[in-house]
Amino acid sequence: MGEENKGSGENESVIELVDLCKSYQVGDMEVPILKSIDLSVKKGEFVAIMGPSGSGKSTLMNMIGCLDRPTCGKVVVMGKDVNQLSEVELARLRGFEIGFVFQTFNLVPRLSAIQNVELPTYANKKEGIDGRKRAQELIELVGLQNRMNYKPTELSGGQQQRVAIARALINDPSLILADEPTGNLDSKTGNEIMNIFTDLHDKGRTIIMITHDPELTGYADRVVHLRDGVIGAT
Repeated sequence: MGEENKGSGENESVIELVDLCKSYQVGDMEVPILKSIDLSVKKGEFVAIMGPSGSGKSTLMNMIGCLDRPTCGKVVVMGKDVNQLSEVELARLRGFEIGFVFQTFNLVPRLSAIQNVELPTYANKKEGIDGRKRAQELIELVGLQNRMNYKPTELSGGQQQRVAIARALINDPSLILADEPTGNLDSKTGNEIMNIFTDLHDKGRTIIMITHDPELTGYADRVVHLRDGVIGAT
């Protein structure tokens, strides 16, 4: 399904953040959230970004995922400077090259599991991808072949997260962004979800995971510590 061998192009950067800063205007005040962030993520890496609540993790994820633009500095995704892209180009970059996995699953209640997985291809679909066929393959990959026609309300939290992971993979993205992917799950189910990420990483996927749980960092190649909008030891 387009998986790449781990180690292929290992020196190629998927993400480059250069002197990145992000501030938001609150009334008459400019509130800095991220300050002078420098970070490089290579192809095939599994990087955990860890920090307490309010450290800027979600803002950093938004920058990496092209959901927002920096106030200053550069965000380069797959060799493309985000500041140089139009909104249409940004949407295509997100749709084709980035797969998102959220803590709250974000599944469409009225759609079945397989329809939820296939859904992103309705707006953006890479050339050569058969949406329904690939959705079936991905449902099998995450072990839900017997639940593909179930709606989210008929699935457990862990099963819903498996659907969300399959959906993130539908367009064969270069990068998977996971924001607290086990935050709503019990420890046993959380470990099962992390094993899926480990398998994807072993097949060459680049993964960036936001977490506040130190136990999850053991799955990553590298841990980036974020506090008060500044990166510490990595």
